[in-house]
Amino acid sequence: MAFALAPSAAAGGYRLEAHDTIGSTNATALERARAGDPGGLWVVARRQETGRGRRGRAWATPHGNLAATQLYVGRVGVATAATLGFVAGLALGEALRAVVPEAGVAIGVDGADGSRRRDRFELKWPNDVLADSAKLAGILLESAMLGDGRCAVAVGIGVNVVAHPEDLPYPATSLAALGSACDAERLFLALSDAWVDLMALWGEGRGLPVIRERWLAQAAGLGAEVAVRLDGRVVSGTFETIDEACRFVIREADGTRHAVTAGDVHFGAVASAAAV
Repeated sequence: MAFALAPSAAAGGYRLEAHDTIGSTNATALERARAGDPGGLWVVARRQETGRGRRGRAWATPHGNLAATQLYVGRVGVATAATLGFVAGLALGEALRAVVPEAGVAIGVDGADGSRRRDRFELKWPNDVLADSAKLAGILLESAMLGDGRCAVAVGIGVNVVAHPEDLPYPATSLAALGSACDAERLFLALSDAWVDLMALWGEGRGLPVIRERWLAQAAGLGAEVAVRLDGRVVSGTFETIDEACRFVIREADGTRHAVTAGDVHFGAVASAAAV
């Protein structure tokens, strides 16, 4: 099966550039933007060799996994453009629920003891999707300013379809490990479909309040014990919410609240270990 756009995406003016193997879908998308692409381009591949994760970490995509980047070009501010990561998380969650039988996947919070089991995928701040207490997918936004003042944003989405890394400091999984026979092409078809409505809802940031509420409804660890590194120290407390700017709000035991713009968040037993 070849990569293809959902009919709704094609009708909405989205375009597709598909590869079997690529260096980086994000880098390619930004190259297209600098060359004059107006945005709305999907760059997808079954294998990615020089991809990156958060904070510059290497993230290779073995053959059969999904590497997909949606290119956005517009005149929104940097802070507004950054909220496209929440759009991507919601779109991927919808796509996963469309192609994977919901009853076949038990969801929890990374490092938890398994007592909190829900038959759905969950979103972990800022840009991960969890399944069965483990990381299934990650989202990375990279941007570039164009000469005419517009901002190009590459919304990269990497999903462990057939394989997942084994040497990570946190649990990871794949659709295959969860017992799903879904392939990258079928998942991308559903993703391109889900993206259309959510991107329209986002509306250059005007619909962010609704996006935020939908994201919170699927948030992993809401109300749970968390630990996050902040200003050189590890802050432990309760995941209270994400605020109107989509910052992670943690409340310490003494009531002190912190709104975090970036950081590695850990839940449950992993949070306890991180706090030591």
